[in-house]
Amino acid sequence: MSIRAVTSQGRELRLGDGIDSGGEGIVYEVDGQPGLVAKLLLLRPGDALTPLRLASLARRRRSPRTAALLAGTMQRAAWPVATVTVGEPDVAGYVMPDMRLRFSPLNCLLQAWPRQERFPAATWATALRAAASLARLVADLHGAGYVVGDMKPGNLWADEHGNVGISDVDSFQFADDRTFFPCTSHTAGCTAPEGIDVLDPRLDKHSDDFVLAVIVYQLLMIGLHPFYGRPADGSPYISITENVLLGRSSLVRPGSVLLPPDAPPLSVLPADLRQLFGRCFGETGRTVPSTRPSAAEWLAALDGAADPARLRGCPLAAGHVHAAELAACPWCALATRGADPYPARAGW
Repeated sequence: MSIRAVTSQGRELRLGDGIDSGGEGIVYEVDGQPGLVAKLLLLRPGDALTPLRLASLARRRRSPRTAALLAGTMQRAAWPVATVTVGEPDVAGYVMPDMRLRFSPLNCLLQAWPRQERFPAATWATALRAAASLARLVADLHGAGYVVGDMKPGNLWADEHGNVGISDVDSFQFADDRTFFPCTSHTAGCTAPEGIDVLDPRLDKHSDDFVLAVIVYQLLMIGLHPFYGRPADGSPYISITENVLLGRSSLVRPGSVLLPPDAPPLSVLPADLRQLFGRCFGETGRTVPSTRPSAAEWLAALDGAADPARLRGCPLAAGHVHAAELAACPWCALATRGADPYPARAGW
């Protein structure tokens, strides 16, 4: 049974099958509009801010800074095109571009089997380009006055070239005239320390910088979270969140956690990138947000690391590309343990 929706311009739409759902809303097909989908949000009692937020985002699409952010042939954000109503007072919604037309979920780059199915030609160079694309997107969002707030692999998208886009724009934090729209969503494992166990955290661009570094690390370390691992002192493993709070990380505190045998070695990361990760995940970066590398710093470093002159192809496996500063191929070493992350035929 379809749902009748009316846009803020008075246009009638029919919403078809639900294609995705989360803690705050459901995304539907829009009948007869293959380039669009609609997201409906269930409002909490007394929530007058969400409809204002959606209307502001749709209106800001035409503002100079947001228009510049969205300009170009590549769709980088599932930005609200128009708000919609469905005749229910406790539901707010909007129409947005369908990211599936160009992208696959970012998890398809992070996880081995989806990567081999969706991106069979992907190499570590693809991961570098995706990391740089994400850093550029975050830097541009910050420059336009937005804080992502709840950035995570689940609302990020990638294509075979390493271009990255973002959805769930309705959770962005921003100010419009005298109205402040905070980000009230957060995701375990993708929350900066200052947002953990805080009822109403006041996040900022430095909070995004922490999560950006987490996802960049995952891209370059074939999905491994920088704070993953069982405590090496024998205490029980509770969660990645606890490891973040206690600073347990193989990168900044070698020997603090035990990693699985198929985890890539830290030497996969070029020295300059390891230094940036250290600044972000070390004690100072975790406790003093302003000291973290910015998205712009990550972009410069990742663009440099992705330079073909700084990459080397393995003579034994076409899918194995690594930093030229390494004497041996790290992926071949993993392959001998039955965990080849890039077994595909590929070029770079």
